Amino acid sequence: MTLSLQSSESARSVLNVGGNNKAIEIPKCFQGWRHDLLDIDPLCNPDVLCDARELWKLPVRQYDAVYCSHNLEHYYAHDVVKVLKGFRLVLKRGGFAYIRVPDLLEVMKAVVENEMDIEDILYTAPSGPIRVLDVIYGFQSQIERSGKDFFAHKTGFTEKTLIRMIMANGFPYVYSEVGDTEIFAIAFLDKPSQWQEELLSIKIK
Repeated sequence: MTLSLQSSESARSVLNVGGNNKAIEIPKCFQGWRHDLLDIDPLCNPDVLCDARELWKLPVRQYDAVYCSHNLEHYYAHDVVKVLKGFRLVLKRGGFAYIRVPDLLEVMKAVVENEMDIEDILYTAPSGPIRVLDVIYGFQSQIERSGKDFFAHKTGFTEKTLIRMIMANGFPYVYSEVGDTEIFAIAFLDKPSQWQEELLSIKIK
């Protein structure tokens, strides 16, 4: 039985893992939900100060969803397993994880097709020009400016590798899309309800 997802919208909650700042917009599907920011950096003033590899320290089954945008690539592959298992622990029954990461396959295609150098600009973000180097190894100017090496990238994903890792760590139902050198995946502990599919504008067979 799905528990919290049948409750009122205001009672639902999402844990934003490694979100850096609550001013950064999260998907509109979470509008009206309680938004708790979890981060390892105390300067972010997170609601939950915690290393995402240690989510087992938090109370279990307290969130309807986890949102994790461009954070998984900041861990070594064996630590990504710990993070995903932590998602499973903090999610309520029927919960889901909304994950976004860079798409290294699309980056490699762009480099080959456009004969790009590693220091060439791949795209421009609100934070400034993003080079091929930044997508693979982490945003170099941010790492230099902050002096914090946890902004560096320690692993990478293609759509296939991300889905395989998610499913191997307790999420049997996964919806994914790729575009603009990014992968987004929505991972479910149980077969998604009609309400969830409508909320997220997806369909899982």
